[in-house]
Amino acid sequence: MAHITVADEKYIFRPEMKRKLYILLGVGIVLFLLGIPLANVGSGGHQEEASLTTSTHLLASADQHTDEGHQAAEAKHEGEHHAEVPGILKRIKTTLWMNNMYFVGLGIIGLFFVAIQYAAQAGWSAGLLRIPLAMANWIPIAGLITLGLWFFVSHDIFHWTHENLYSGEHADKLISKKAPYFFWPLGAGSFPLFYIARMVLFFGMWYWFFTKLKANMLAEDLDPSPKYWYKNRVTSAWFLIFFAISSSVAAWDWIMSIDTHWFSTMFGWYVFASWWVTALAVITLIVAHLKSAGYLKIVNANHLHDLGKFIFAFSIFWTYIWFSQFLLIYYANIPEETVYFIERMTTSPYSWIFYANLFLNFVFPFLLFMTRDSKRQLSTLKVICPIVVVGHWFDFYNMITPGVMNEYGGVGFIEIGTALIFAAVFLFVVLSSLAKVPLVGRNHPMLQESLHHHI
Repeated sequence: MAHITVADEKYIFRPEMKRKLYILLGVGIVLFLLGIPLANVGSGGHQEEASLTTSTHLLASADQHTDEGHQAAEAKHEGEHHAEVPGILKRIKTTLWMNNMYFVGLGIIGLFFVAIQYAAQAGWSAGLLRIPLAMANWIPIAGLITLGLWFFVSHDIFHWTHENLYSGEHADKLISKKAPYFFWPLGAGSFPLFYIARMVLFFGMWYWFFTKLKANMLAEDLDPSPKYWYKNRVTSAWFLIFFAISSSVAAWDWIMSIDTHWFSTMFGWYVFASWWVTALAVITLIVAHLKSAGYLKIVNANHLHDLGKFIFAFSIFWTYIWFSQFLLIYYANIPEETVYFIERMTTSPYSWIFYANLFLNFVFPFLLFMTRDSKRQLSTLKVICPIVVVGHWFDFYNMITPGVMNEYGGVGFIEIGTALIFAAVFLFVVLSSLAKVPLVGRNHPMLQESLHHHI
């Protein structure tokens, strides 16, 4: 009887919830528009340049005896997009790209969550898989936004797109060596065909895997045969292989290449860790919202405990990756690597965000989720998960903005408004998708295990 009850649940996207999202969207638009004149007024004042000068001198002096260190210092002083004071349009482009990258992760990690449960033959999550599946509906929208936005922002955000870096007196030897990665098979400084092809391939394949998994999950509702579950196991395994490669390359392409002279072999893992723990927090928040509204009868304190453990564990995992990347670069003390952290640690407003990241994304989740009871209470989850969501938004801000805006970046109405706009549209897509299908897969082979899940 319980099987029939939970399997017949369907989310109703009520007008009250839609109204709240419209209000959130309206607030975001108002803040964004209000932030434009305020940012223009602020940029007219004195802009402090001490931090940039300090980091440049540190970069140059740390390796004066090597040609590469000297070239990197000159590049930071003369080149990249740090030479001029960025205008308001550049700030808008930066926050659009940053927020898009943040929400791209929520879409693809939704699909990753579903795939990892099938590949692991997990039973505990059978009753809440439709939530990350609904989040994956953002993938095609994110793909269109990313492709369109790239043509709008690329010349301002991605320094390597400037044609004069590959020939003539302003040629940059370090960037020229990376030209095939961006422009193959075309010439350096032309149209980045290889780069755009990767972008289209990644979103296309992610969407294809999403349609396959979704189709099998919905077919399972009509056919009690376990064949669709077996099909999804195979599809999930192939997706995870593709995701392991594509997510790392996407992180290099869309985020790391902003700081074109800098690279980290751990960056793909770092971006994944931030995407993963953020998506876990969003999934948990949606579960908490549905439970509070009387849905998801299948979900009990034991399921909440598992979600809380995931956030707790992967907050530690993110910190491990953060510390490992920082320690390796600190210990090696190579100028073209250390400048990345020097800019973020010594330049306002990034310096306070740099240190706040550790508290928001590690200290608070670690301490607040340490006890068993804290992971089993809706009220606690509703407090800690927003901290994680906001904390990793700041993480993406510090990954992207300093490389474009240098010391002229800021966290104001423009950035907050853009985040609220993206959040409102994302949640509208997710909740609309959730309302179109049953909340629980009727014939999932592991449904009974999820019903009796206890830890």
